[in-house]
Amino acid sequence: MPRKALRSAVLALAAAATTALLSAPVHASGRPAAEPSPAPYAPSAVVLAVNRAASAPARAVTLTCAYAPGGTHPQPAAACDALQQAQGRLAALTPVSGPRCSFLLRPVTVTLQGVWRGVHVDEERTFANECVMRSYGPLLAF
Repeated sequence: MPRKALRSAVLALAAAATTALLSAPVHASGRPAAEPSPAPYAPSAVVLAVNRAASAPARAVTLTCAYAPGGTHPQPAAACDALQQAQGRLAALTPVSGPRCSFLLRPVTVTLQGVWRGVHVDEERTFANECVMRSYGPLLAF
């Protein structure tokens, strides 16, 4: 998926998440209906993509963390927890225990684009290879 198309998908996902969060039913009196109140924080919907060298992304997943974790990420709850601990930043991720990785240099770049707690995020981080990338925990295990 070209970067422009990826950016469009991110913006559409962020708009949909914001609309869903702000469209709570309202009584004729103007007061909110007695339904679940919105989460205590702003919407969080991101797209994570992995690419090799200068090619188009090899794969991409969506992740929403507003009410209940969701999206196409294989482990949305664990990924949302990891992103929460990293305060929405790829640069703040730290390796977790796991298998030892080879020194094979096959760089992969992960991009994180979307909205995290109401703030636009657009970040990328390059890892030596996919094993090293996955050693950074469930957020990057897709």
